[in-house]
Amino acid sequence: MTTATIPPATLHHGHRVLMKGNEAMAEAAIRAGCDAYFGYPITPQAELLEWMARRMPEEGRPFVQAESELGAIDMALGAAATGARVLVSSSSPGISLMAEAMSYMAGAEIPMVLVNVMRGGPGLGGIGPSQADYFQATKGHGHGDYRVPVLAPSSIGEAMALMADAFELAERYRTPVFILADGTLGQAMEPVELHFREPARVADTWSVRGADGRQPRVVRSMHLEPEDLEQHNRHLQAKFAEISAREVRWAGENLEGADLVIVAYGTAARVARTAIARARAEGLRAGLFRPITLWPFPSAALAEVAARARGLLTVELSAGQMVEDVRLAVEGRTPVAFEGRTGGMIPTPGEVVEALHRLHAATTARPASATMEVRP
Repeated sequence: MTTATIPPATLHHGHRVLMKGNEAMAEAAIRAGCDAYFGYPITPQAELLEWMARRMPEEGRPFVQAESELGAIDMALGAAATGARVLVSSSSPGISLMAEAMSYMAGAEIPMVLVNVMRGGPGLGGIGPSQADYFQATKGHGHGDYRVPVLAPSSIGEAMALMADAFELAERYRTPVFILADGTLGQAMEPVELHFREPARVADTWSVRGADGRQPRVVRSMHLEPEDLEQHNRHLQAKFAEISAREVRWAGENLEGADLVIVAYGTAARVARTAIARARAEGLRAGLFRPITLWPFPSAALAEVAARARGLLTVELSAGQMVEDVRLAVEGRTPVAFEGRTGGMIPTPGEVVEALHRLHAATTARPASATMEVRP
């Protein structure tokens, strides 16, 4: 049975069901109280839109397949400005088209959840899985001094759980929130335990639903007076600092006594988990550090782990993007190596084990004192 044939009535809390990642995230958003969905079909996230096309009308909630990604994100901006809990989904080239509106929403402090099921690039690239949108998601997406929380699940079950968290973060901090998944996670199927949670709704004191009986409200990102804009930016930076202090998430495996630590997220973390088991069978004491929030990045926790290790290996489905944040976190005190594949290719566990052996040899031969590249 494919997920497309699963009647929604059978998706009960606590049941164990075989689901595709895209469809599981869509159902999780519905159960998290998503009020409206806007999107445009693009592989490899199309099933998320298709699931919402069927389920949202069943729930009596708006579903709009827009004429373009630009239309979808601008409709979402308008709906979210009324206080609605809004979801948008797309894939890499489509996300690029949404950059301007994302900056407007960050500037106007409008909450929304945006799912990016990443594909290979640059340009139209290909429909294979990728993690090459890390820079785009974590460094600001659009123009101006802003950041948005970025959640990176490594399993379908975790993606469902993080959906509720994403809506909660969006409303608590009045900010867009990214869920960053790669094409493998969106297209894969695996058994999931259905545990749905609707986030508590934050008291709405800002939205523009109407001004009957109260003073009018204005949602805007334009501040023409430089002093006003600077004051607003200081307010935003204080909010980003609060998010950085309170919302860092990561997970570790086999870190106790680990000489070599793999840093990976999403599908790359799943590959790393298999590689670590093989490496340990071959005598290498390897562990896994998995960021769950890519922003705020768990720099302090990684630095603490790195201080006890001989070397770090960053594994990504890219030419190397998160590796820059890894290097910043350890500040040159621990060697950092990189292993990655691009264009929709995924590093194999064997390739990762070989990279661990190279890192082990390099860190054994000389002091762990400098950042290094083991493989270009």
